[in-house]
Amino acid sequence: MYLPEELVVEILDKASAASLARLRCVSKRWKALIKDVRLAEKRSHATMIMLIDFKVYLTSVNLHQIDNNMVKVIDQFSLKDPRSKSSKEVKILDILHCDGLLLCTTKDLRLVVWNPYSRETKWIQPRISYKRLDNFALGKTSCNKYKILRMEQFGELVSPYLLESEIYDFTSNSWRDLSETRDWHIPPWMRRIMYVNGNTYWLACSNKDNVVFLQSFDFSTERFRSVSLPGDHHSYTIFSLSVTREEQKLCLLTQQKFQNRSPYINIWIATKIESHGAASWIKFLSIALASIHQPFCVCTTMSFLVDPGNKVLVCRGKNGVSNNFLNILGENKSIQVDHHDAKSLCKLLVNYVPSF
Repeated sequence: MYLPEELVVEILDKASAASLARLRCVSKRWKALIKDVRLAEKRSHATMIMLIDFKVYLTSVNLHQIDNNMVKVIDQFSLKDPRSKSSKEVKILDILHCDGLLLCTTKDLRLVVWNPYSRETKWIQPRISYKRLDNFALGKTSCNKYKILRMEQFGELVSPYLLESEIYDFTSNSWRDLSETRDWHIPPWMRRIMYVNGNTYWLACSNKDNVVFLQSFDFSTERFRSVSLPGDHHSYTIFSLSVTREEQKLCLLTQQKFQNRSPYINIWIATKIESHGAASWIKFLSIALASIHQPFCVCTTMSFLVDPGNKVLVCRGKNGVSNNFLNILGENKSIQVDHHDAKSLCKLLVNYVPSF
């Protein structure tokens, strides 16, 4: 029986991630429609990934509803452990998003690249073993070849130092060393790494004076490079990074240093980042902390999302400080969001655009 294309799109739009994976096998036409840009855009408007109790959830939230606002769980992405005879779920410790793919670090220190919609996985084996102070990044070259950067750190948890790094090439399915020397490290409270247009970005500390700066890695040239910060970077405290949803632009969360004024948090968006590291920034949002529902805490590596269209900041509640599951903040907006049926707070928020 032939179904009109628009009707098929409506059917696919209502299907869960697990159902989509099965429906890809119905016909070549349906498989093509699942990958169609129109369907991806239609489904992506409400997609937000949350990491709760080591499990990955696809969720949505109303950015305007003030009373009884709750997180809507659209789907749970289940990743089965290939080493388990009982198909036990893998416990996910951290996630990096790149073009619909998730680079996941597991609680037992394994590494996997995962497409939740197609259910495709690729487990990345180490040369020897992964370590708890390792930092990973997934990116791609100008020729659309995916690579993984591993930055291996040694020392104590509170004061690690970067010793070496290596690249995993999906073409050869192997690791190789990077010989470039570095004079910086990534403290454990600054381990949020963001992917933007083929490159990855994170906050780092110099080994000499512990000054925080913005670091990047270009997967095409395989070079590290520092990126300029907005304005007078001595006038604010740097907290965390994120990426805008639609245009995939890098965001920076800072707090202004005022001695005699109520503190503000600022969201900066990088409108352009040159290959040599010079960046152009605009101040997207300024929010007085006094205007936010209390209790509320701004902290380093704070997990947050930026929605330019609605001019709001979405950030998770902090354990021990707030019972709010999420906070939606704007210049004249402070909305508290309940947890739906989640039994614990969200550890991580990730803007997610699926890859079919």
